[in-house]
Amino acid sequence: MSKISNYLEFYSEALQLRSKRNEVLASNIANAATPHFKARDINFDREIQRHIKEGPLVTTDDVHFPTNISPLREKLLFRDPLNPSLDGNTVEMEVEQMEFSENVIRYQTTLQFLNGRITGLMSAIRGE
Repeated sequence: MSKISNYLEFYSEALQLRSKRNEVLASNIANAATPHFKARDINFDREIQRHIKEGPLVTTDDVHFPTNISPLREKLLFRDPLNPSLDGNTVEMEVEQMEFSENVIRYQTTLQFLNGRITGLMSAIRGE
């Protein structure tokens, strides 16, 4: 069973990271009128590369305690505004909406890839 979870793990982690990025971008949009609010974002490419390179935290012995640390310890970055606001807010609605829309499309695409993997597994189990 662990081989199946390993087979699907990359897409699962990508979905978690995309979901977290959606939350961050939605927070930026919600705080567009908040004075001195600094827009944040997650560099998806760098975070997924870090996950591929470092991998998830695993226990190597039965006496080790399992960790609750997520393998995706994403780092939130501040976004540099193209047109700074007078009130110190760095949220630019056009940029945030574009980033949010793109992230949603990529989330849906990852779901389709994951669905294809699961469909392939189900076909193999059925012997089709």
